[in-house]
Amino acid sequence: MSQRPYVVFGTSNRNKAIEATRVVAASGVVLRPLSDFPNAIDVVEDGQTFADNARKKAIEQALCLHEWTLAEDSGVCVNYLDGAPGVHSARFAGEDPRDDKRNNQKLIELLQGVPLEKRNAHYACHMTLVDPNGTIVFDVEEYCRGRILLQEHGQNGFGYDPLFEIVEYHRTFGELSPSIKAVISHRARATRRLAPVLVQLARQNVLPLF
Repeated sequence: MSQRPYVVFGTSNRNKAIEATRVVAASGVVLRPLSDFPNAIDVVEDGQTFADNARKKAIEQALCLHEWTLAEDSGVCVNYLDGAPGVHSARFAGEDPRDDKRNNQKLIELLQGVPLEKRNAHYACHMTLVDPNGTIVFDVEEYCRGRILLQEHGQNGFGYDPLFEIVEYHRTFGELSPSIKAVISHRARATRRLAPVLVQLARQNVLPLF
């Protein structure tokens, strides 16, 4: 089997890795998970913004591994809650253990009594690609807008997907198919902007092979 160029995808979230990998597949570049690298580190996500966290994770991991590294930070921001949970999306209901059900239940409780027209929200995803020296090569943030429903609908997706309705479809990400999410989601939009950069780097033969 011929070797393929790769970058390290600096996340331990399997669902995020699957979504991003699906979008960049046509580029020919492999997103290798942190589990492939025994020396990978746990980066503390203490930034004030998604950009802060994505850049920090990418740079620190790249300097540790001496590898091209892609990192992302993402979450849901609810207008009525002044942008919360935001960067705290994964830990909204507590640090240990992180639990989608508990996070969703907390969001439902905080929005109790709030009418649908005031439940506007958006998903955000910030992606940062750095070279082995920690220099930022690509940096982008994308969004997907919708609203938070009164209760969960659907079993697809992860995180807040069963609560996050895409108004134009009258369905939550929990109800929509992965193929639709791979077109319209915040992560899909950011990754599509990344893909041409990966193609160009591969053509320049600057990426390592796997």
